[in-house]
Amino acid sequence: MVGSPQPWQVGEEGLLLLAGHAKGQIPLQVINCIPFGPLELRLLGVAAELHFVKEMALSSRLLSYACPLSAAGNQLPSPPCALAGLRALLTLCSGRVPAVTLGISAVEYTVGIEINFADSSLQNSLRSYFKNLSFPLLLNVSDSSVKMSSINVTTVCDSTGANSTHCYCEHGYEWPAEACALQPTCPKASAAEESCNCIAQLPPKGTYCQLHSEDASSVYIIEMSVRLDLPFQDDLWNSSSTLFKKYKHDLEKVFFAGYSSLPGFRNVTVTGFRPGSIVVPYTVIAARDIPVERANSKIAADLKDTYNLIDNSFRREIPDGVNFSVSPERIFKGDTVKMTCESKSTSSNASWDFSGHLISTGTRHSIMNDITDGKSVSTLTITSIQLSETGNYTCAFMEWGTNLTLIYKAVENIAVSQLHIMPSENVSVVCNGESKELRCCTDAEIELTSSWKTNGALNISGSPTSINNYCTTYVLQANESQCPADKSGAKTDYTCELNSTYGARNYSVIGVTYFRLAKVNITSIPDGKVSEGHSFSVSCISDVSNYNEVTWQIQTGSSIKNVDKVWYTTSKSNRGAVSVLTVGNANQNWAGTYICTFYQSFLNSSAHLEMDIVPLPQQQDIRRDPIDTSVSCPMNRDLKCCTHRKENYTVVFYDLQRPQSVLAERRLEGRLNCYYHNLQITEDHCNSVGHSVQMFCEFSNQINDSIKSSPLILNLVSVKNIRCDSSDLGVGENGALITMPCSQSNETATSVRGNITYKCDNAKWITVNNSCLIVPVNELLNSAEELVFSPESVQNLPTYLESLDTTIKKEQQNITNSVANLKAVVEILNMVSIIPVDANQTTMEHFLSTVDTIMTSPTETWKEFKNGSSQLLDSVERFSESLQPLNDTIPLVRYDNIQLEGAVIGKNNGSDYHKSFVFPKSANLSGSVLIDEAKINRTGTSFSTIISVAYSSFGHIDPQNNKRPGFVINGLVLTTVVSPSDRLNDDFQINMTFAKSEKSLKNPKCVFWKFNLSADGGGWVDAGCESREDAHQVTCSCNHLTSFSVLMSASHEDSVALTYLTYIGLGVSILSLVVCIGIELAVWKSVTKTRISYMRHVCILNISISLLIADIWFLVVAVMDDKNYQVDQRICTAATFFIHYFYLCVFFWMLTLGLMLFYHLVFILHNTSKTVMKAVSICLGYVCPLAISLVTMASTLPQGTYTKKKVCLLNWEDSRALLALVIPALVIVAINAIVTIIVMAKISRRSIGEKSMSEEHTLLYRIAKCIGVLTPLLGLTWGFGFATVIPESPTIFHILFTIFNSFQGLFILLCGAFWDRKVREALLNKCSFSRWSSQHTKSTSQGMSAPMLSISSPFSRTLNNLFGKAGKYQVSSTESASSSPENTSKTYSLMT
Repeated sequence: MVGSPQPWQVGEEGLLLLAGHAKGQIPLQVINCIPFGPLELRLLGVAAELHFVKEMALSSRLLSYACPLSAAGNQLPSPPCALAGLRALLTLCSGRVPAVTLGISAVEYTVGIEINFADSSLQNSLRSYFKNLSFPLLLNVSDSSVKMSSINVTTVCDSTGANSTHCYCEHGYEWPAEACALQPTCPKASAAEESCNCIAQLPPKGTYCQLHSEDASSVYIIEMSVRLDLPFQDDLWNSSSTLFKKYKHDLEKVFFAGYSSLPGFRNVTVTGFRPGSIVVPYTVIAARDIPVERANSKIAADLKDTYNLIDNSFRREIPDGVNFSVSPERIFKGDTVKMTCESKSTSSNASWDFSGHLISTGTRHSIMNDITDGKSVSTLTITSIQLSETGNYTCAFMEWGTNLTLIYKAVENIAVSQLHIMPSENVSVVCNGESKELRCCTDAEIELTSSWKTNGALNISGSPTSINNYCTTYVLQANESQCPADKSGAKTDYTCELNSTYGARNYSVIGVTYFRLAKVNITSIPDGKVSEGHSFSVSCISDVSNYNEVTWQIQTGSSIKNVDKVWYTTSKSNRGAVSVLTVGNANQNWAGTYICTFYQSFLNSSAHLEMDIVPLPQQQDIRRDPIDTSVSCPMNRDLKCCTHRKENYTVVFYDLQRPQSVLAERRLEGRLNCYYHNLQITEDHCNSVGHSVQMFCEFSNQINDSIKSSPLILNLVSVKNIRCDSSDLGVGENGALITMPCSQSNETATSVRGNITYKCDNAKWITVNNSCLIVPVNELLNSAEELVFSPESVQNLPTYLESLDTTIKKEQQNITNSVANLKAVVEILNMVSIIPVDANQTTMEHFLSTVDTIMTSPTETWKEFKNGSSQLLDSVERFSESLQPLNDTIPLVRYDNIQLEGAVIGKNNGSDYHKSFVFPKSANLSGSVLIDEAKINRTGTSFSTIISVAYSSFGHIDPQNNKRPGFVINGLVLTTVVSPSDRLNDDFQINMTFAKSEKSLKNPKCVFWKFNLSADGGGWVDAGCESREDAHQVTCSCNHLTSFSVLMSASHEDSVALTYLTYIGLGVSILSLVVCIGIELAVWKSVTKTRISYMRHVCILNISISLLIADIWFLVVAVMDDKNYQVDQRICTAATFFIHYFYLCVFFWMLTLGLMLFYHLVFILHNTSKTVMKAVSICLGYVCPLAISLVTMASTLPQGTYTKKKVCLLNWEDSRALLALVIPALVIVAINAIVTIIVMAKISRRSIGEKSMSEEHTLLYRIAKCIGVLTPLLGLTWGFGFATVIPESPTIFHILFTIFNSFQGLFILLCGAFWDRKVREALLNKCSFSRWSSQHTKSTSQGMSAPMLSISSPFSRTLNNLFGKAGKYQVSSTESASSSPENTSKTYSLMT
C-alpha cells in the first residue's frame, strides 16, 4: 500500500482530511473539502484490470472516474490516467475556491492518495515515475492557476505473509507514538519513547506516518542567492516600493513552489535585492537540511522567461564551514592585523569583503591563498588599520556545481579601538625646586613602549621612567634660574607617546605652566603719612607682568578691608606690572597697612606698606562764630573756630590785611574742640568805619599741613548808628544782616551744617533765613561724603541707600519744605550716583524711591533751589550709567513720579531696544523709547546696556521752564543712556513718543536737557531733534542721547508765522517812520502856523523818532536771540535800557498828545503859551521815561536781575522789571482810551432839533474817521495786549496785536501825515510850485473860516460840559488875518 495522507491546514479556506483502508473490500474513501461538504472517493482493485472510480455524492449526483490498466499488463493504471483522476479530485475541491488574484496568497491543498496493488515490486517503478515528474503539474481545469507542486511517498506497507504485514515510514517520517504503543513493531525495531519507523500490522483507520517530531519543532535556515539578468533599479532598494513588492511576491511564489516538494521544507523568503545585475538573496526555512539543488533546475526553468534568471547562478552559503582567526586579539588603530580562514572545502578560490565591499590587494591590504593538509587557507593582512575599518569581515570559499554553488563563508566582527591614553591633569610648577610627576597610562593590557617630548616657551626636561603597570611617568623639577620673570605663566606642552608591539601608537599632551614667584615692591607719595582731605597714591610694582588679578587690602588691627577696584588701575609692561591706588581725599578709613597682591593662578605675591592718615579738619567741618556780624568800634570780640575732632591742633587767627598771626587758645566745649581768639578793635580799625574786618582761623596738624577756614566777617559800626543790641547776637545798625552758625545738637558729634541769618528791624533782631540741616539729613550728608571716599564704597553703597531711603521717607515733611534740606539730599544723590553698583532690584528701588520722594516737594521749594532740577536729572542719569547688569538683565522699577526700565542688547539676538512707560496716577501719561540695535557701536564687549528713565512730574520742579516763555513741558521727561564703553554710530537715531498731558497746547518742540547751557545751569535745547504731532501724542527723533521732553506753547500755534509777521511789520514800520519824519521836516513850516497844529506835529514827530529808535533796537535784539548770538553783558544792558526808555517815550508822547487833545476840547477858553506847552511836553515825553528807566536799572542791575538770562529784554522771572514798562503803558492806554471816548461823545452830541439823514451819515463818517486817526496816534492798539495774556485766548487777538503794533509806524505815517489835509496840500505845493499860491490861499481861508474847535464847530458847542450841555459863550468865528495865530484855528485839522 502506497500513500499515507497527512492532513494539515494549508490556508484559511479549508482542512483536507484523507483516511483509508487497504484490504478486503474496498471501503468508501471520504474526503472533506472544507467548506464544500462531503466528497466520496472509491478506489476499486480488479484482478483483470485496475481502474480508478471516483464517485462524488454532491447535490444527489454521483460522479465517477475510471482508469484502464496499462498496456504493459502490470496491473497498474497508467500514470497519466491516475494523475487525471487526481486532477479531477483537486478540480472539484478547488473549483469551489475563489479565483486567485495578484497580491492574495493562493490556497494550497495536500491530498493523500492510497494505492493498492498486488505486486510489491511495482513500488520502485512508481517511485521512479513520481521522482521524474516535472513540477508543477498543470491541472486540466479552466483556472490555470491550479497546479500540483509535488508528490511525496510517506508510508509503505508490504505483505510478508497471509497474516503478516510490515508498514514502515519513508525517510523523514515516523509513526506516531500511539501507533507504536498499540501495534507490534517490526523485528529489529524497538519502539521508541514517542515514535517508531515500522509496525508489524496495518494501522487503524486514519493513522499514517508523520514527520519526525524534531523536524516539526526545529528550524533549519539555508541562505541562498540567485542572479537575474536584469538591470538594477533604484526602487529595489526601497522595500515599500511597488516594484520591490512585485519582485518579492513573484520570486517567493516560484521559490515556494519549487522547494515545497522537498521533505522538511517550510517556507522561503526573499530578503532583498542588490546590484550585479540583480542579486536576489533569499532564505529557505526547513525542518532540517534539505537538498535544495533538486529544485533549483525547476525554479530556473520557471524564472527563465519572466525574470531572466541566469543559469547556474544559485548560491548556497554553508555555515560553520570555515574557521576564522584574528591576530592580535585586541586591535588598536595603527596595528598590523592578520585574519586567517581555514575551510573544509578543498577549493582555493577564496575572497574577502568588508561590510559588503570586496577587498582586493592594495597598499595596506594583501591576500594570500594556500592549501595545507587538505584544507584551503586564506590570509588577509591589513597594515596600519584605521578606526573606520571596524566592522564585519567575510571570507568565502567557492565550490562550483551545476545546479548549486556552495559558498563556505565565515564572518567575524573586527573591532578597532583607539589606544586610549589616560594622562595626568595639566599641572602648574613653581620654579622654586619643587618636583612634579607627569603620568600617562592606558587601559590596554598589552606590551607597550613610551617616549616623551617637550614643546613650549620653556623647554625644561625631566626624567622619564620605564612602563610599570601600563603607566609611564616623567618627573619635572625647575628652579628660579630656569624661569625668567617675563616667562612666568608660560605654558610648555609635554607629549607622551605609547607604542604597541603590532604598530599601534597614540600620544597625549600634558600642559605644564611654570610660575615664578614675583618680587613686589610698594611705595607711596607722600611717604607713609598724609593729612585728611589731601590726596595720595600708593604704587605696587611687580617684576612679573603675567598676572591674573591684583587686589588691594587695608589691614587695621584684625580688620581687613577689601579696596574696591574703582580706586586703582593696573598696567603691564615688558619689565613687569604696576598697580597704582589713588585717593583724592583721604580720610581715616584709609589708615592702616596696605597689602597689594598679584595673583598668578594659584600663586600670589604681596607687599606691605603702613599708611598713616593724620587728622586735619575740612573747611566745611570748621564751625565759625561769628560768621558775619556787626561790632561796635572800638571794642573787644571773641572769635572761635571749632571742630568735632579731639586732636590737638595748632590754630592761629589772622587778618589778610594784617598778616601777623595770633596763636589761639584751646577749649573743650561739650563735644566740640574749640579755639578762641580775643580780637581787639582798635582805633586803627575804627578809622575805617563803614568797612569790615575779615579774620581767618588756620588749623595745622603734626605734619604741618594746614587748612584755612572761611572768613569770619566783622562789620564795624559806630556807636551812634547802633539800633539793635543783643547779648546773644551782638549789635547792628538798622537793616544790618548778621550770619551765625547753627546750634550744636546733642544728637550728633559733628557740626550741623548751615547757618542762620538775622536782620536788624526796628531795634530787634529777626530771623530772615535758616539754612540749618535737620540732624538726620546732616548725618546722611556726612556719611555720604565718607562713603564716596571710602575704600569699600561699592560694597557699602546698597546699605547706605537703604538708610537714605528710610530716613528721607521718615523726614519727608521737614525735607520737602526746606530748601537747605532739599539741596542736601540732591547733593547726596549726586555724590553716590558715581559709584558703580550692581543692578540689584532692592538697591535700585532705594535710590529711585528717594528721588520719587523729593520730587513731591512743593514747586516753590524747587524754585528757591537754583539749578536743582538739573542736578537731580544729572544724578539719576549718572546712576543709570553706573548700573552693572546682573545675569544680563536690568530690573524694572516703578514709582508714581519716576520709572526705570532697561535691557542688555547682545550681538547675536538681533533685537531692537523698545521700552514703554505708563503712569496710572498721572492721568495715564505715557511714552516710549525705540532704538535700532544696529545704531550702537559696541567696543570690546558683545553686549550693550541701555537704560531709560521716565519722569511724570518733572515740570513742576523745573523753574527753568521760564527760560522759554510761553512753553511748558507737555508730557513725560525721558532719559536714555547706554554703556559708557559704547559709542553711537554716525547715523544714530532715538525715536520717542510722548502722550500729551494737555491736548489743547500747540506748537510742539522736541527738546533735550543741556546741563551746561549757561553759567547758572542747564536748560532745554531743540538742536538735533525733529518732531511729528498727531491729536494725542508727539513723536520725537533725535540723533543723540540725554534727557528729552516736549515743550508746547500755551498761547497759540502760529508763533513762527507771527514771528515773521513781526519782522516784516517792524521793517515796514521803520521805513514808514523814516518817511514820516522826512515829511514832517519837509512841510513843517506849512503845517505848524498855529499853536495847536504846532503842538500836534511836535507830538507826532517825537512819537515817530522814539518809535523808530525803539523798533531798531528791538529788531536787533530779536535777531540776536533767534541766531543765539552771545552778547557782552554791558552791551545787553545798554540795549535793554534803550528799548525800555524809547518805548516809554513813545507811550508818554502819546499821553502828551491825548492830554493836549483833552485840554483843547474841554478848556477852550484857556490859553497856554507855546513855551509852557513845549516844556510840559518835553518833561512828560522824555524826562518821566528817563526817570522810570533809571530807577528800574538802579534797583535791579546790582542784583543781576535787570535783563533776562538769554535775551536783552527786561527781566520778569527774578525781579519783575518788565512791570516798569507794562504798568506805564497800560495806564497811558487807559487814559487815551478815555480821551477817545470823550472825543466821540463830543462829535455825536445832538444839536437842537432833529437831524436829517445826510447829517446822520456825516456824523457817523466823522466818528469813524476820528477812531481811525486816534487809535494809532494814541496807542490804543496796545489794548489788544490784555486779550493775549488771557489763557486759551483766540488766535485772532494775537494776530491783531502783532499786526497793529508791529505796523504801528505805517499807521502813524498814514493817519498822522497822509490823512492830514494840510500835509497833503503842503506836499502838493512842494511838488507843484505853480499851484502853491492858490492852494495856500484856499487852505488859509478854509482854515480861518471854520476851525474845528470854534464855537460854530460841533466840538465847541459845550464848553462847560464834557458830554453835551448847551454852550453859553459866543466866540467870533472870523478873525483878521493879522491876529495872533495863538487865537486862531485852535484844533484845526487835528483829526482830518
